[in-house]
Amino acid sequence: MELDGQVAVVTGGAVRVGKALALALAREGVRLVVHYHSSTNPAQETVAQIKALGSDAVTIQANLSQSDQVSPVIERAVAYFGRVDILVNSAAIFERGDLARTTEASWDRQFAINLKAPFFLSQAFALSVGKDRPAHIVNIADWRAVRPDADHLAYSLTKAALLAMTQGLALALAPNVQVNAVALGAILPPPGKDQAYLEGLAQAIPARRVGSPAEAARALIFLLKSDFVTGEVIFVTGGEHL
Repeated sequence: MELDGQVAVVTGGAVRVGKALALALAREGVRLVVHYHSSTNPAQETVAQIKALGSDAVTIQANLSQSDQVSPVIERAVAYFGRVDILVNSAAIFERGDLARTTEASWDRQFAINLKAPFFLSQAFALSVGKDRPAHIVNIADWRAVRPDADHLAYSLTKAALLAMTQGLALALAPNVQVNAVALGAILPPPGKDQAYLEGLAQAIPARRVGSPAEAARALIFLLKSDFVTGEVIFVTGGEHL
């Protein structure tokens, strides 16, 4: 896909990795819909940065844990730009919980935001695209999808299901919509932790270093520019998933 002039929705695009992905797309000439939940000021700052790069952008607020707010993200994006060509399902929550300590509320929150919302966003996106024009969905996953973390059990299950969904949608939406995933490793410290915590993980990673949001963005751009890759996952982990 030639990216210049395309329109992308990036969920969670106001902060952290989602912001890096949105800015990388803007540098390619993509027009952006920056979804956010509560990060109003960061979302506005991200839009300002996108416009400074010479592209266009708009913010859309939605609580993806609420079913009635999911599909309207796509509808509002189409109303603003006239179409959407790319959906990046980046928004997610990461909650600690082993088998004994995972509550039903935590389970429901994580499955709603990390899995249910991407599915129904993809459904609404596919309906808006139709059967004729090319389009892309990229799901942002995690190495825990293939090597579950017992201390983040429900989270790991959501990401494993997200990879299964990626393959299922690649079949369901072929041939015009390509669906892929990027599984991340130690890219940013989790909420409440600092960079020193992240660096402390480096010796357990085969690459002996941590990654960066820029590396996640490069994987995204590769997938979007590839016309013959679908149903795949790129691990941006330095080998941590092994």
